[in-house]
Amino acid sequence: MPVTSGRYGYLGPEATFTEAAARRLPLLLGAELEPFATVHAAIDAVRAGEVAGSVVPLENSVEGSVNATLDELIRGEPVTITAELLLPVTFTLMARPGVELASIRRVITHPVAEAQCRTWMNKTLPEATVSLGSSTAAAAEAVARGVTGPAGEVYDAAIAAPIAADHYGLTPLAGDIGDDKDAVTRFVLVTQPGRPPRGTGSDKTSLVAYIRDDHPGALLEILEQFSTRGVNLTRIESRPTGNGMGRYCFVMDAEGHLTDERVGEALMGLRRVCGDVRFLGSYPRADGIRPPVGRGMSNDDFRDAAAWLDSLRHA
Repeated sequence: MPVTSGRYGYLGPEATFTEAAARRLPLLLGAELEPFATVHAAIDAVRAGEVAGSVVPLENSVEGSVNATLDELIRGEPVTITAELLLPVTFTLMARPGVELASIRRVITHPVAEAQCRTWMNKTLPEATVSLGSSTAAAAEAVARGVTGPAGEVYDAAIAAPIAADHYGLTPLAGDIGDDKDAVTRFVLVTQPGRPPRGTGSDKTSLVAYIRDDHPGALLEILEQFSTRGVNLTRIESRPTGNGMGRYCFVMDAEGHLTDERVGEALMGLRRVCGDVRFLGSYPRADGIRPPVGRGMSNDDFRDAAAWLDSLRHA
């Protein structure tokens, strides 16, 4: 059943970094947003036509790829990446109004946030104990509602995304408390397959290459399709296909757009040497970088070479 174009999903719960990313995507400004409990549920809602698209995390500069998202892109009915956004990961210590920093003794947060804020906590609140919850948003909610822990203790504060303070009516006591000040998470907007956005000159193309059979040089064959055409890979990662032990595919991000001649020829080369190729989308790069195009690799160079070959064949 078709959906209205203004309804989109995201990996929930509310007041998480994923919601913050969804609200910053230009394509989703003013859209109705619906949280989903898992990456699978968020992307499956796209496949079923329940939402026009869903925002999910793809990779983090500290922890690497989000395997749940990669596996959804690799398996199941195809979906397409339409846009991406890079969101700085900044954690905030927040408490109920009136609570002061010096009085904090019991803190709750998600395990990832605890690990990334451990240095700050040990230095600033060395006597505080940290309990772990299912998400940073759930931690903020527990503090706001006065939820008690297993031993009947009431949590004094939560470590969560800044958006959670406004959502749950908490007061920020300290911001940007993460140990890695440059931590960034990459989020993507996933939609049903369709024509990709127009090329901008600052684009990225994502795809999955499935090797035909395991043999010496299989990965080299894949890489050569890009290197010989001057296409730079910004990311490549192997993931199991789920079809048996030892069967892997490669998830890749390449500089350029599907409509760029060098990228198109690289994809055709992959199609020839691989068992299958899944196109995941061409979309504007979030960092705005315009990659250099080497000599002989421009669209005009490829078209001129094709015209020359055609003239020889029809002389």
